Amino acid sequence: MSYWKGKNVFVTGCTGLLGTHLCELLTDQDANVIGLVRDYVPKSRLFTEHLKQDMVVVNGSVEDYQLLERVINEYEVDTVIHLAAQTIVGIANRNPLSTFDANIRGTWNLLEACRRNSTVRRIVVSSSDKAYGEHDRLPYHEDAPLQGRHPYDVSKSCADLIAQMYSHTYDLPVCVSRCGNFFGPGDLNFNRLVPGTILSALRGERPVIRSDGAYIRDYLYVKDGAEALLLLAQKTDRPPIRGEAFNFSNQLQLTVIELVDRILWLMGCSHLSPVIKNEASGEIRHQCLSTAKAKQSLGWQPRYPLEKALKETIDWYASNFSGV
Repeated sequence: MSYWKGKNVFVTGCTGLLGTHLCELLTDQDANVIGLVRDYVPKSRLFTEHLKQDMVVVNGSVEDYQLLERVINEYEVDTVIHLAAQTIVGIANRNPLSTFDANIRGTWNLLEACRRNSTVRRIVVSSSDKAYGEHDRLPYHEDAPLQGRHPYDVSKSCADLIAQMYSHTYDLPVCVSRCGNFFGPGDLNFNRLVPGTILSALRGERPVIRSDGAYIRDYLYVKDGAEALLLLAQKTDRPPIRGEAFNFSNQLQLTVIELVDRILWLMGCSHLSPVIKNEASGEIRHQCLSTAKAKQSLGWQPRYPLEKALKETIDWYASNFSGV
């Protein structure tokens, strides 16, 4: 019998990359999924792969406090997984106010609505490795200060701290996930590195790298990320886990150019040398996460080797965007 069978799970941001995979996992395990959809995104897997047919879909945004309180109350939600956010660094740099509104106010709205509804038993707030800001000492451990300096990073630092505050001040059953850069089937933000590179290769074009190619990141396959968040949610109501933050990544530190070269090689397009624009600003140069705490406390391990994850991702785009 699935742990999630019959549980009423409210997922914000369910049209996004992580949200679609998380909703798919939950519906496969017979959870009652209530998904919050701000915009109709016709090519989201939520619609193209008919995931919404097994869910309750609520139209609205996390900036609407009254809506959040109504949904949690009327659907007797026992689990909340908060993914909704403005996730693109460039957009945050150009328009910080809308990013702050979604990422910070949206988080306190949701947690306050949870505080006022006694049915909620477990909450996971999806933060990011960007919440740590820039540190000289790597990898990041969960006790490292949250010191974002750029708009997107600051929004994640603030939302992360707000979640911790609701746990420690109001004893709300909240945990925080801090993940590396997600990639996988269904990412429609083509200014991100992995989908942008794949789409360029499918078109026979040279991929464009905004930075100098030397930025280093942890990358996490979205299926590993979805499983990690469900595992964390399942254990959130346990005292040693409740109120804690956990890092999730595959702990493979890759430069941008290394990842692009790996994708092009897998696609048989190594001749398409990338265009390096060296225009990136307001971004952290080197980030990597320690996942020792998640492995020890949760028993979590990523299941997908990088090459397998990239092949699955490439195959999805080849099936859905060939000839585009």
